[in-house]
Amino acid sequence: MPFYVYAQDQPDVADQLMEWCEDHWSYMDRFDGRLILRGPTVSDDGEEHTGSVHVVDLADRAAAERFAREEPFWKAGLYRDLTVVAAEVLLSREPEADVPYTLVTAQWPLPTGAPGDAEQRGLLGAEPDSRLIFVAALMDREGVGATGVAAVVRALPDEARGLVQPFADRLSGGRRVPLTAQRWERGGRN
Repeated sequence: MPFYVYAQDQPDVADQLMEWCEDHWSYMDRFDGRLILRGPTVSDDGEEHTGSVHVVDLADRAAAERFAREEPFWKAGLYRDLTVVAAEVLLSREPEADVPYTLVTAQWPLPTGAPGDAEQRGLLGAEPDSRLIFVAALMDREGVGATGVAAVVRALPDEARGLVQPFADRLSGGRRVPLTAQRWERGGRN
């Protein structure tokens, strides 16, 4: 089962992240065949690391929590917050290197009458824009309804929000949801 794992950095930890980088990569290497998406979020200018995103296929929520809490940056106290949510991957393409991407996310309470099956949660029944690299519905604890969206878009934040908004609105049961957008880079060893 895929899980979306997002860790937000503590302030001013750039030097410490560099010290722990090899440990982080070695840890992630253990999950190489199960990582669907991975990479850091960065500041608007692309200069500062602000967090880490991993979508990883694991047996259950307990395994996903272990994955997040045993990660070296977390164990070293470099993250201030963790999000671990079951995800239904709706689209996954290989991101290119050295291209600007944006991570767009939203979370909401499970609405009444929300789409309950995978076909209803699809990508609006049309071929998605080629700039959409990854789209996942973030699921409630029972895996029945969508309570959020996570997407990676080959675009800068304002344009990326516009491309994801229709999916988020559909997944949320037809109401307009506010989206957050932050720069993202493809991760892993090059």
